[in-house]
Amino acid sequence: MRIGQLADEGGVTSKTIRYYESIGVMREPKRTPAGYRDYGRDAVERLQFIRDAQATGLKLAEIQSVLELKDAGARSCEHTRALLDAHLADLDGQIERLVDARSQLVKLAERGAGLDPSGCTDPNRCQVIEAARHAQP
Repeated sequence: MRIGQLADEGGVTSKTIRYYESIGVMREPKRTPAGYRDYGRDAVERLQFIRDAQATGLKLAEIQSVLELKDAGARSCEHTRALLDAHLADLDGQIERLVDARSQLVKLAERGAGLDPSGCTDPNRCQVIEAARHAQP
């Protein structure tokens, strides 16, 4: 199949496939006598794996490391689990930071609701934000 058909089946653009080839995530295909790329079904499966792996949050370099193991005939499950565990730890840290930020914003909004707007006389500052600065340890 030609690159356009592969792109359609994989839900990406031809440019994306060329990029994947240039960084080594997709293998260089055979060429027709006229020089066109000629992909087999394995290219569709590889492209689908790349898309699925990206959906989990893996970066292309990480996906490439999994594919290199597979291409070498090695098992990749342990390596993949380690990558996913690292992403889970990062995600848990982000969630914790977001929960903390939300808590601070809730406190700020509640504090702001109790302030008298007539007390906001500084032309360069908002008393709601100022109240938060003064309330921090």
